[in-house]
Amino acid sequence: MTLILLAAIFALAPPGQVRAYDTPSDGGEAIIIEWQLSQDDAALTGYEIYRSEDGVDFQKVGFLGRGRTSYEDETEDDKTYFYKVAAVSDTARTLSEPTPQVMSSPQWLNREKINIFIAMFLFGGLILYFIYHARKGKELFIRKIAGLQAVDDAVGRATEMGKPILYSLGLGFVEDIATIASLNILSEVAKKCAKYDTQLICPNNRPIVYTVAREIVKEAYTEVGRPDAFDPDSVYFLTDSQFAYAAGVSGIMVREKPATNFFIGYFYAESLILAETGASTGAIQIAGTDALAQLPFFITACDYTLIGEELYAASAYISREPLLLGAIKGEDWGKLIIGTVLIVASILGLLTKFPILGLFR
Repeated sequence: MTLILLAAIFALAPPGQVRAYDTPSDGGEAIIIEWQLSQDDAALTGYEIYRSEDGVDFQKVGFLGRGRTSYEDETEDDKTYFYKVAAVSDTARTLSEPTPQVMSSPQWLNREKINIFIAMFLFGGLILYFIYHARKGKELFIRKIAGLQAVDDAVGRATEMGKPILYSLGLGFVEDIATIASLNILSEVAKKCAKYDTQLICPNNRPIVYTVAREIVKEAYTEVGRPDAFDPDSVYFLTDSQFAYAAGVSGIMVREKPATNFFIGYFYAESLILAETGASTGAIQIAGTDALAQLPFFITACDYTLIGEELYAASAYISREPLLLGAIKGEDWGKLIIGTVLIVASILGLLTKFPILGLFR
């Protein structure tokens, strides 16, 4: 209270060394104002920031509590500004000298993200390196995934039994990563169905996904030289209602009794209904999703389940396409490098915090 009364009687000391500059490494439209605390900071209410475009008429644009030394002001690019900072205590205020003119502008390069820029070239180079060698015919090792190894057996079983294969893309939209991955797998499954003359049933929940899936299956039949074997009615739109779709697919499984069921894509609460119905018909079931809440149901009720990134790697694993294989291999090496750096950095951090044998101080 005494300090506040003294500040009201005597003039407040203004903030010192006020400066304004364009915010570095940003997209523009921002200026940073910095100052040294007033000598009477303990007695202040706070600091007011004033801005002018002509250096004469200043308008208040911001306020900060005492103890603060910087403020970022939203501005227009390529426009000149001047700033003052006032030390304020109740109704008393003392303005600093105006800053030199300053202007904001966007920067081409964010220097705070140079590490990401370097990592982009490093990992991009790794991916291009492996793609190049894959195209040259080098065999790239990818660990075995049980669910994908079973695809050939599942298609073969359906062919031998003379029963169809059911493929569900789930309830995801066409832009969902899981749906895109599932469409890639559908293409490879359709090629095998065309090769062995096995019936494919693909009911869809989304109209756009249905359209894309139909074209993918048609193209798959054409690629293996069997365009005449493609049945336009094998890929169709069922319904866009969640549980109506589950009921419809369940009915198809009970009536048609497919030898193999594929549930690959993004699923919701209907996952257990589909998986349990398929299991009751005695079909081999291969599932895959990145919906974490549905994985336990698929793991329990299906013979094979693709978990997480296995779903994304599936199309490369099945097709052995050099472009896809190179990308997967490059990403794996990138993860290995990141993991190694994290482990080494963690060990060095622990040794620095807890010196051992005097090696780190």
